[in-house]
Order: sequence, then structure tokens, then C-alpha cells
Amino acid sequence: MRRIWGVGIVLLLLLSPHGVFAQGTGKERGSRKLGNYPNPFNPTTTITFPLLESDFRNGRPATVTIQILNALQQLVAIPLAMDNPAGNGPVKDLMYTQPGAYRAFWDGLDRTGRKVASGIYYAVLVVNGGDPTIHKLVITK
Repeated sequence: MRRIWGVGIVLLLLLSPHGVFAQGTGKERGSRKLGNYPNPFNPTTTITFPLLESDFRNGRPATVTIQILNALQQLVAIPLAMDNPAGNGPVKDLMYTQPGAYRAFWDGLDRTGRKVASGIYYAVLVVNGGDPTIHKLVITK
């Protein structure tokens, strides 16, 4: 019975027209691909993401945020930048100055410093306040 409830909740989240996992037009999906390695992982992973020429409007820097969410769309963590010229801080409204391939690091800990449980999590990338790009992360024991 618990399994049925769990599956039902995940389906509701995936199909919700207003949730993070809502389906877009499909246009934005082909332009950007998030990844991570290793996947599945335990305890750490590197998240890869591209910044495109179109992200830099009129020569302005791109603002990037990556959030790690659980299946209930609750914020779990914000990974650390690995390739940002300004430093390796949290990828939250972080400025990037040129297109290219970038990386972020997640240590498998939540915002309070506790190790997260095994399961499925989602890396959500937002560039310049646009539509989110979502990637599934799997943590194993």
C-alpha cells in the first residue's frame, strides 16, 4: 500500500502543470543538457552544465542557480561551483562571464550538513531566470 501512495505522489509531481517537473514546449529541452558523474553515486558527484552563447544577452554575464531537490520538490542543497572565475561558492545567482562547459560539486549532504538518504534527487538548473533544466541524480548506499 505504501508503494502505491509513493508512486501516486511522484506521478502527481511529474504531471503537475505548475510544478518544477511540468512539461515545457520542448524547445528549451533540446538546447541544454545537464549531467553528473558518477551516477549513481555515493557520497559525492560532479554536475556538468553548459552555458550557451544565447545565455549572454548583449554581452552581459549569465546568472546561474542550481538546486538539489527531493521527490517532493523540497530544497535539499545547493552545489558548489568548480569552474567559476569568481570562486567556488554556492551556485545560487552566480555570475558566469562566457559560454562553455562548467561543473558544480555536491557532497551528498543537505543544507544542515547531514548525509541525505539513498534515493532519487533532482538537479534543477536555471539560467537568467528562464525555464528550469532538470536532471535525475541517484544516490546509493
